[in-house]
Amino acid sequence: MAIPAAEIVLASGQPAVLHANEAFRRAGLGDRNAQALLLEELGDRIALFLDSAHRSVEFSLTLGDVIDCRYFQVTLTRPAEVDAVSCILMLVDHTARHHTERSLRREMTTDSLTGLPNRQGFGDLIEAMMESGHRHAVLVIDLNRFGRLNACMGSLVADELLITVARRLKGALRTRDSIGRIGGNEFGILMRIDEGKEEAHNLAERLDRALRAPFRLTDFEVNVEGSVGIAFNADRDGDAEELIRHAQFAVKHAKAAGRTQVYHPHAFTIAREQFALETALRRAIEQEELHLAYQPICDLSSGKVVAFEALARWRDAEGREHSPVDFIPVAEESGLIVPLGRWAVNQAVAQLAEWDRAALGMSGNAGVMRMSVNVSAIQLQRDDIASMIDAALARSGIAGDRLTLELTESTIVGDPARVSNIMDALKALGTTIAMDDFGTGYSNLAYLQKLPIDILKIDRSFVNGMLADRDKLAIVRAILGLAQALGMKTTAEGIETVELGQTMAALGCTFGQGFHYARPLDPDAAWAMIANQA
Repeated sequence: MAIPAAEIVLASGQPAVLHANEAFRRAGLGDRNAQALLLEELGDRIALFLDSAHRSVEFSLTLGDVIDCRYFQVTLTRPAEVDAVSCILMLVDHTARHHTERSLRREMTTDSLTGLPNRQGFGDLIEAMMESGHRHAVLVIDLNRFGRLNACMGSLVADELLITVARRLKGALRTRDSIGRIGGNEFGILMRIDEGKEEAHNLAERLDRALRAPFRLTDFEVNVEGSVGIAFNADRDGDAEELIRHAQFAVKHAKAAGRTQVYHPHAFTIAREQFALETALRRAIEQEELHLAYQPICDLSSGKVVAFEALARWRDAEGREHSPVDFIPVAEESGLIVPLGRWAVNQAVAQLAEWDRAALGMSGNAGVMRMSVNVSAIQLQRDDIASMIDAALARSGIAGDRLTLELTESTIVGDPARVSNIMDALKALGTTIAMDDFGTGYSNLAYLQKLPIDILKIDRSFVNGMLADRDKLAIVRAILGLAQALGMKTTAEGIETVELGQTMAALGCTFGQGFHYARPLDPDAAWAMIANQA
């Protein structure tokens, strides 16, 4: 036979090799010691087989110690006689295949760059920890600025950094902790909790200290900080991949907060709700469930309404009102702000054109009302704003000088060169540019001088309570003086009392808006306000 085989007989209740083929001897099983080890492992199996009515059985056998271990597939068969006391033993050697599979498994679960377990291998370590029943935590470290370093210095330097970071992080661990590379610039730490959750926080501090010293690479010396997120296992039947995702979710918040964050289930629930809100918002935009409300902007010198700010509002099909505080951030994060912003601009100028038609033959400023629309930083980055505005104005027949586009400070500061080009294109259409929420961001005064900004909108946080707060009053005076020096007009937000409006007018503020004049109105109520002052 081509495979190792031998006839086994029971002698005095003990198995013995009666005959063996050449393949059995070539497999190293012919000598007395090898046979003794083999029969010791198989003795009980052979006895049970011969006592049974089975003609043949198959099973796996591991033979030898860890260093020189061999793996066989064993088949026992016997003659047709029921009272036979012998059987044929056949062995198929799977040792080579087992080593190959183990090598492939090692390659599949190991990161080729750092030699650490990859995400799959790290998940296996977590599953083993879960099965042991020990309390544990997963920490995820995300390297800040890694993408920029990779883009500027090249992949070789980035790889060198990853290898160095892996060594340094490993040096900060206890012997019973494990580390893996679970993403491009993310490392996972699996730690066993012996006493309390503060152990994880202590480890996070050690990891932070380990990353503080500069990394000396081949031609560079760089500082790379890391954000750390922690997730504690909830129960023994948990899922390894889910625990990693929880720690990654905490890392996202750690990057925003600037300090280590722990995953809390309610935060994940909020994130799921936001995804549900995103789905509903996408459907609402497609089905035109949103509408605009219009808040009047008054000329403080005359007290007359000269413009309206268009504000997005959402009432879903079930009649529930969704606050812009909730859905606008979701729209910006998901990119839905682009179609939402396009819809708002088109709807606002179309409404202005409708008021113009209603104002035909009326006296006063009913036919020269202006409209303000907010433009998101995301929309400015992703959309061709100038072309979109041009098309909207052309469709409605509204002149560009009657449309004001409100941009936040963060929009302008983010990429001033690109924003300057966009502003120039918008100014070429005749539109007015306003900087919204001035004073709450990170404005560079040089930008105010260089960019074609027409109006500064003073944030309500400075206007509210200004009469009783010297500091707020001083800030408002400074903003008004700055605007006057630069030849800009000003709008005060959050005017809720007569005294505030009178004070802002006395200080030289151009426009005002707030609940003192009106809350955001539906189109009919806004038109009634326009018609009443005609």
